[in-house]
Amino acid sequence: MSGRKLNLREVREVLREISFSKMLGIRISHLHRDGITIECDVRKSFLNNAGSLHGGVSAALADVAVGVAVYRHLGSHRPITTVEMKINYFRPVTEGRIFARSQLLRIGSTLCIGRVDITDAKSQSVGTALVTYMLIGAPQTVSA
Repeated sequence: MSGRKLNLREVREVLREISFSKMLGIRISHLHRDGITIECDVRKSFLNNAGSLHGGVSAALADVAVGVAVYRHLGSHRPITTVEMKINYFRPVTEGRIFARSQLLRIGSTLCIGRVDITDAKSQSVGTALVTYMLIGAPQTVSA
């Protein structure tokens, strides 16, 4: 662990390395002391048969929001993986943008837990998630 949090440029670099995030068009919205906020546009191709955002998009946002926040907190590219996620959906999203604001609740030696509040473009709460990541192996350094 480097002892410092990643800056905005470095966090954007981490996000660019996640090909699924590129496919969804996920962007960094804000960095917070205890997490990050990411966002993506609601595209027609993301809608389910009922005309609302597919739950998998919201789940992916929650997963990425915690994972990238963990990387930022660790200040390194230490290998991590999702081991558990619980998500509740409150209301459908049909257009605009969707935001996922992560808050790291615990960073342990093996497990990291984060909460994610999911909102729409009108700042209405549309869901919440609890995501657990496992730290794998020893920290890795990134060459500049």
